[in-house]
Amino acid sequence: MKRRTKAVIGTALTASLLTGGTALAEGRGWWPGPKVVRVSLPEGQSNPAIATGVATGGEVAIYQSSGLGPTALNPSAPAGSPEFYTDPALTQGATGVTVTEAQALVVLRNIKTNLEAAGLTLADVITMKCYLMKPPGLETADYAGWNRAYRQYFANIDLTSKEVVPVPMGTSAPKAPLVANKARPARATMEVASLAVKGWMVEVEVTAAYKAR
Repeated sequence: MKRRTKAVIGTALTASLLTGGTALAEGRGWWPGPKVVRVSLPEGQSNPAIATGVATGGEVAIYQSSGLGPTALNPSAPAGSPEFYTDPALTQGATGVTVTEAQALVVLRNIKTNLEAAGLTLADVITMKCYLMKPPGLETADYAGWNRAYRQYFANIDLTSKEVVPVPMGTSAPKAPLVANKARPARATMEVASLAVKGWMVEVEVTAAYKAR
């Protein structure tokens, strides 16, 4: 890097620190204590789906899951098909459930089991990454179906009233979620070209924080 370039960058950094003093002070005020998990949520919403970010103190114990997919629980479907990796018992009585949604319900239940084996619950999840495959015949991944399944396990307690919010499954009328949970992790969802197992449409990984001891 040339000397002039270094000087310009140095000047810019100094200026940003000086002019951004107030913002920096506010950021430091938000700094989490050593054993604190601090979640940033969108303003003005009583039931946001996800957090805008999460900060963890240096002494917070963290658990990271692997990417988990759906279990093959539908023997009536052809092996290796997307429908093969659904659980008809989870969607019984519901109408209009998409295959992505049905798989996501299984995946999130698998996440719940995985966390419980580590001494955690869905309420302890602070970040999430979801990978979606594009269903056959569609132009993009089924984000709407994924989001419906997500609300069955996360972000379904109103933060103002503290009441459980009914959520839809498929095109059915909203009703009580499968798991009441106020947690809203910082989340990223993306479409991918392929997943590790033929027939998978959904794979999810999470980070969870142990409570302070």
